Amino acid sequence: MEEKMNYINLRRYGLSDRFEQEAACYEGMFLARVSEQNHCLYKVISEQGELQASVSGKLAYNAGDSMSFPAVGDWVMIDRPDGNAGNAIIRHILKRKSAFVRKAAGTSNTTQIVAANIDVIFICMSLNADFNLRRLERYLSIAWDSMATPVIVLTKADLCDDLQQRLIEIASVSIGTDVIVCSCMEENGYQSVNSYISEGKTIAFVGSSGVGKSTLINRLMGRDILVTKEIRKDDDRGRHATTHRQLLILPNGGIVIDTPGMRELHLYAGNLPKAFEDIEELATHCKYKDCSHVAEPGCAIKRAIEAGELSEKRFENYMKLQKEIEYEGLSSRQLEQERIRRMFGSKGEMKRAIRRAKNKNNR
Repeated sequence: MEEKMNYINLRRYGLSDRFEQEAACYEGMFLARVSEQNHCLYKVISEQGELQASVSGKLAYNAGDSMSFPAVGDWVMIDRPDGNAGNAIIRHILKRKSAFVRKAAGTSNTTQIVAANIDVIFICMSLNADFNLRRLERYLSIAWDSMATPVIVLTKADLCDDLQQRLIEIASVSIGTDVIVCSCMEENGYQSVNSYISEGKTIAFVGSSGVGKSTLINRLMGRDILVTKEIRKDDDRGRHATTHRQLLILPNGGIVIDTPGMRELHLYAGNLPKAFEDIEELATHCKYKDCSHVAEPGCAIKRAIEAGELSEKRFENYMKLQKEIEYEGLSSRQLEQERIRRMFGSKGEMKRAIRRAKNKNNR
């Protein structure tokens, strides 16, 4: 008697109508989500289970940069639904609804997608030696630009001597962002994180090495699925536990993407107007529209700094990040074209999607 196949419900893995409709345009191919990435090899989840995969030669040839390759969280089209005949071949990447992108570590100008198609980004920062407002501003700039919703998670509250002071400092940079405080030693804060998670939603944890991301994910999973490491006594910092990106299904619904800790976070792009909303608002009150906020009379930002209403360090970081972002000097049309290209994965995919949309409208 032939054994009945147990199909996986991809809705549990975040499949939406939008991705399903786009996937229907690719005849003879199968829909899957990238669950793990380790250098050039991938694991993907199809209706028939998890299997190994690699990109097709055509996709690799047409790729303009690293963002044109699949990332954990991407929905892709593969040539086979199971691994019985060898590794699957990834033929296409479906249009991303969100992407957390940074410049790759080191001196290279290459970019790196940390996670794709996420709904909520938990920015983790510990309340001990890792606490750094300027770094948090960087994370918020990238998170707002990703099209996902950022939430700040302050970990290791049990190691903080003055929590109220830290919260006051956080409030000065977290405009429009929810803040959660938790301790990895207690249940405190775990339920607050859990309240952002629901069936089919994808969340991602980002932050420096050793801030407690793996411990939080283990709490959400209900078991120790990820390795955690103790705090080093010599510098009060945690050690890095996660070595590669991976997607996990939570027992109570929802999907979590764990990412390796980031020792460096260089901006490729960032939504500075959203992350620095207070500065952008002040700039509208300057006497001159093209005010550089350096020596012009009637500068509202200089006035706010002198009055103690705006931190000079926050403004300096704002100016620093403006210079760092590659988008500086691009027109609004160029910015929009770059965002579209990033969402589609490659120029070829973007053109094909536009043609499909036109053909559909003409029917």
